[in-house]
Amino acid sequence: MSSPSVRVLVVDDSALMRKLIPQILETDKSIQVVGTAMDGNFGLKKIEDLKPQVVTLDLDMPGMGGLDMLKEIMRRHRLPVIVVSSHSTQGASVTLKALALGAFDFVAKPTDVSARMPEIARELISKIKAAASSKGVQLTPFSGDVRQVNKVQLDAKKQPTRIVAIGISTGGPQALQYLLSQLPGDFPASIVVVQHMPEGFTDMFARRLDETCAMGVKEAQSGDLLLAGRVLICPGSRHIKVKKLPLGNVVVLGDEPRVNGHRPSVDVLFKSLAEDFGEKGLAVIMTGMGDDGAQGLGMVKAAGGMTIAQSEESCVVFGMPKAAIERGFATRVVALEALANTLQSQCMPNRGGGASQSSAAGQS
Repeated sequence: MSSPSVRVLVVDDSALMRKLIPQILETDKSIQVVGTAMDGNFGLKKIEDLKPQVVTLDLDMPGMGGLDMLKEIMRRHRLPVIVVSSHSTQGASVTLKALALGAFDFVAKPTDVSARMPEIARELISKIKAAASSKGVQLTPFSGDVRQVNKVQLDAKKQPTRIVAIGISTGGPQALQYLLSQLPGDFPASIVVVQHMPEGFTDMFARRLDETCAMGVKEAQSGDLLLAGRVLICPGSRHIKVKKLPLGNVVVLGDEPRVNGHRPSVDVLFKSLAEDFGEKGLAVIMTGMGDDGAQGLGMVKAAGGMTIAQSEESCVVFGMPKAAIERGFATRVVALEALANTLQSQCMPNRGGGASQSSAAGQS
């Protein structure tokens, strides 16, 4: 007997999108669009009447806009919401606010909707299924308020004790904001992050993180130095590698084909970490769909580096960490709440590299 289909409500002020999105979704037999709504007020009424499991939400609407509707959904219903976002600077800013308020994930609407629809269709369908099977919204939403943080001046002469590579996808913006805000400005290691996100969103994401974290956070450019206390976010639609060079350790961006369907790909980053930094590398795989990064985590472990996977109960989607854990590539399994302390203890100047130091495999 087949499992019941996922009930979806589509909220969008565009008549075209209210027609297109249901057409796209219903190409998948496991999804049922139970209704559409043209603004937030109608949307909230339809949630009461139709009891959807997942909501797709346009943010720019007249009347009750998307952000206000999202706040009400989080307050009253705790349903997973997938934002359908315009691909613009303003769109990126509002989308990141929506993620901070608890939206499950987002899909960027291309400027030429009809030509790129098949690509958007695959992404939207997979995210709706992940949302329906997730445990709902359980990470405490970050308020989005910018708090004053004391930045420590980066010292280019100070060598990082370790190179920390983080791979993360769905649920990532909130989890990263939580993790990085727990780390001190004088964190002794250098951090490089691959967050699955389209181009145009990562620069603003990095700036938002920089405002709320004591460490310096920026979108990476080729040639950026790996400095202690610095976080580099890979730009959307580029790959990133870490390289050991005579004049200093840097990141290098590339435009090679997608890996595991992704660019940026976590595997590309982790593989470079294993090859160039060996036991000085520390790879962390966090919440997200699919298995990008699992193979690379295995390479870091084989090269003598430390490998950490986020625990199931603290993930929005336990896909990427699960794939790595099942293959035996995670030396430790750590809850999000404990991750900052774990990274600090692993990156202390007196700690050498090497996964062998941890006897706490499987510990959370």
